[in-house]
Amino acid sequence: MKALISVSDKTGIVELARDLHALGVGLISTGGTAKLLAEQGLPVTEVAEVTGFPEMLDGRVKTLHPKVHGGLLARRDTPEHMAALKAHNIDTIDLLIVNLYPFEATVAKPGCTLADAIENIDIGGPAMVRSAAKNWKDVGIVTDASQYADVIAELKTSGKLSDKLRFALSVAAFNRISQYDGAISNYLSSVNFEAEKLSEEYVPERAQFSGQFNEQYVKVQDLRYGENSHQQAAWYRDLAPAAGSLATGVQLQGKELSYNNIADADAAWECVKSFDTSACVIVKHANPCGVAVGANPLEAYSKAFQTDPTSAFGGIIAFNRPVDKAAAEAVSKQFVEVLMAPDFSAEALEVFKSKVNVRLMKIALPANYGDVRNALETKRVGSGLLLQSADNHELALADLKIVTVKQPTPEELHDLLFAWKVAKFVKSNAIVFCKNGMTMGVGAGQMSRLDSARIASIKAEAAKLSLQNTVVASDAFFPFRDGLDVVVDAGATCVAQPGGSMRDQEVIDAANERGVAMVFTGVRHFRH
Repeated sequence: MKALISVSDKTGIVELARDLHALGVGLISTGGTAKLLAEQGLPVTEVAEVTGFPEMLDGRVKTLHPKVHGGLLARRDTPEHMAALKAHNIDTIDLLIVNLYPFEATVAKPGCTLADAIENIDIGGPAMVRSAAKNWKDVGIVTDASQYADVIAELKTSGKLSDKLRFALSVAAFNRISQYDGAISNYLSSVNFEAEKLSEEYVPERAQFSGQFNEQYVKVQDLRYGENSHQQAAWYRDLAPAAGSLATGVQLQGKELSYNNIADADAAWECVKSFDTSACVIVKHANPCGVAVGANPLEAYSKAFQTDPTSAFGGIIAFNRPVDKAAAEAVSKQFVEVLMAPDFSAEALEVFKSKVNVRLMKIALPANYGDVRNALETKRVGSGLLLQSADNHELALADLKIVTVKQPTPEELHDLLFAWKVAKFVKSNAIVFCKNGMTMGVGAGQMSRLDSARIASIKAEAAKLSLQNTVVASDAFFPFRDGLDVVVDAGATCVAQPGGSMRDQEVIDAANERGVAMVFTGVRHFRH
């Protein structure tokens, strides 16, 4: 058995080569890898000796040769293939270990020149990977260090790789080539090429959205069904999911997550991550129906639950702090579909042990969790895709423009910022009443902002919550004064809205007439 090793990332390669040598596998290698293995005392044959042709063009040409690709592509069960190898003195290669030039890491560096990017496009590596992966029945193709242990384990056990492992390695290899080529396409089609600036030091300007968009995902699991029972679905994650994102979570107990569970859980998790103090978010049908901050998880949950106990039934609950026994006991009194937190105490887990259907998700949060967001958002449309930068705008106190005679109090300003955070996660048209770090009424997803305002008031009344002296956030401007009048009639004393309507002055005059404070945020948060 012969193995050809050619790796850019040499992590673990010496140990792998030692294991292969101990198993009687002959080692062939290229350039720097061959030198490293020889320095470690391992017998290794350089590719140039195999091909009878020296590496050339600064290493650009070394494995692009019939004695390499013939050894990889020949079918062992085809007499004509084996006869051709014998006639041309070509040996079979049974195991290929390759990882590619670090193109993705190179172009991610600030100030990456076009020359550096181009030089890190691997040619020989992908060609060998494709050859070996195509001939998977006879050749094992290893493209990642995480695969080394399984390969050595099977070789030690049976002296060869199983069909199952070789096929899995082949699939992984073609996936890697797809990812690699997609990254190259994304980069090159984003470059605003300027020939007059071309030099070795040329750092091109790049468009935010590339000419071709190639995105890669890995399947997490098949789902029982989609949004409705007649639809099929699966859950995929990014190749490298961001720390603290839903895709990094671990399910500790409960039924399998459904399509709707995952969608709602993401809405709750992204919302709760926007708070830097202990917070709880309850989501129902993709909308927050209760959000609050508190001194601890129990207080935050108790306040959030008060907003809309009816909608909270069967909801998704997220905490941005570990859940302790007290919070767990409170939550366990209601029907909850999914409960998410950075961690759960042993006592909290014990509380839910008897509620076997409750899905508990542990999602570790990094120290800077408030800054960890998706960079892009996508939406499928007929035969196409809408792509945009994610709505990660954070409103600061200094951003608020007071436009009325009455000035907000410090307490109202604090609640306005809280209300604005919540409104960003409520489906448009969104109206959110808040007071003392707690949602008091939420109106979501209506065709008319006026209706959303009325629904928020109705919700608060149903929950027996007074809207007197509350603040209100509206995700987009009030096009007429009628929406303002509804929230003021309900008890609001301070309103935040983006501004920007042709009738802004009419609405400002109405606020002055009603004796309430109003601030403009200068940014809207449509969420469709």
